[in-house]
Amino acid sequence: MTYPRVLCLGEILFDCLADRPGISLEEVESWTPYPGGAPANVACALVKLGTSAGFIGAVGVDELGNSLVQVLQEIGVDTTGVQQHPTAPTRQVYVLRNEAGDRSFAGFGEFNTADFADTRLLAAQIPEVLFENAEFLVLGTLELAYPDSRETVAKAIKLAEIHNIKIIVDLNWRPVFWPNPDEAKQPIKELLKKVDFLKLSEEEAAWLFETTDAGAITYRLDSAEGVLVTAGEKGCSYCISENEGKIPAFRVEIEDTTGAGDGFLAGFIHQLCKEGIKSLADREIAKKVVTYASAVGVMTAMKPGAIAAQPTTAEVEAFLYLYKNI
Repeated sequence: MTYPRVLCLGEILFDCLADRPGISLEEVESWTPYPGGAPANVACALVKLGTSAGFIGAVGVDELGNSLVQVLQEIGVDTTGVQQHPTAPTRQVYVLRNEAGDRSFAGFGEFNTADFADTRLLAAQIPEVLFENAEFLVLGTLELAYPDSRETVAKAIKLAEIHNIKIIVDLNWRPVFWPNPDEAKQPIKELLKKVDFLKLSEEEAAWLFETTDAGAITYRLDSAEGVLVTAGEKGCSYCISENEGKIPAFRVEIEDTTGAGDGFLAGFIHQLCKEGIKSLADREIAKKVVTYASAVGVMTAMKPGAIAAQPTTAEVEAFLYLYKNI
């Protein structure tokens, strides 16, 4: 059996996008469901780029959960770590978009955030064999909001440390997912003590660190090997192996930003697997890796839906070649 190089732990769900951008919640007439959830998005994007990935998360024993597992399997994501909860439903989140494609979360319909299967991800059911063979563990922070999944994150980190796996965290701050958002900062800061690479948006950086400077954040984290700060149409900045830089945004028509950050992270991890972490000490390679990540992120935003919009390696290379020759 071939085991995945990258493990992505966290939520998988349906993003229900309002069919018309630029309207209020009260004006929405219909929603279109798209498979999503940040860690699941990253796993799918990695496989499409050619890096093997496995997903660890929980869905309900329902039609939605079964269809999400099928999506993962059809793409080629390892689903050994997927759990199905007998009573809790698979999560759906309702998403509004403005005219520029930027999203805002409109809630969870008739359910409370703690009602869903992803909050019941159990530490005892994690397949340790996956950690014996992986190189990277990707985590978000939403699982820290619920007791069961928080315990599972702690076990995953312990297994990663035992098996010398690099830990990559996407901050993915979503207050609507937290029963009490005011309690979020402390567990997130504790998690970041274990991080090797951190990806966060400019708004998240300001919220948690009171700075958007990637170098300053890297210094505060002490043990981190790299920090990437994305800023939408302003591009992104990074500090990797003491190489700091900024990459301007690609100028394209944006349809839907859902999953763009996850595409960015997948592009970055794919390049880590391809180039090797030690190569990031080279300034030009570090810049090339982040440029590639930026391309994957923006290409994901050019179509609706997080997973459906993700590009292949050939598409990313063609995109970069085109821009290089403009």
